[in-house]
Amino acid sequence: MRNALAAFSLMLITACGFQLRGVAELPFDSIHVPGSGAIALELRRSIRSGSRTAVVDDPQQAQARLEFTQEVRQKEILSLTAEGRVREFRLLYRVGFRVHDGKGGEFLRPVSLQVARDMTYSDAQLLAKEAEEQALYRDMQQDMVQQIMRRLATARAPQAPPG
Repeated sequence: MRNALAAFSLMLITACGFQLRGVAELPFDSIHVPGSGAIALELRRSIRSGSRTAVVDDPQQAQARLEFTQEVRQKEILSLTAEGRVREFRLLYRVGFRVHDGKGGEFLRPVSLQVARDMTYSDAQLLAKEAEEQALYRDMQQDMVQQIMRRLATARAPQAPPG
């Protein structure tokens, strides 16, 4: 019975057109990702493992250059207790970037992406809540890298100037 149910579930999933996300095909052979921050390191790792595009250290040798325009982490108060203490926070993570060829052409115009997570807060659990906040920011960063990868996959080669 269990095998029949598993086979039926598998057949149902494949019949609906479900397909695992494959290798991201980026429209350039090489890219330069600047910086040594966590988002840059994670993005380089994702490009190397998930596409055929080479990540190069020298921007002059790259067909495309990714340029970060902003990286902002914010914390907003969502609600307060009756005593005026914070009950909930909203964590925001915003990254702006563009992809160009270094010669004035743009693969991807400047774009800003944002992810948010809500978290409860308690003064009695200060260390645990700080650890939870850091874990949420790491999760948001991984989500951001996936969003950037999807944007990179939709980039188009710059048009040659008329003339």
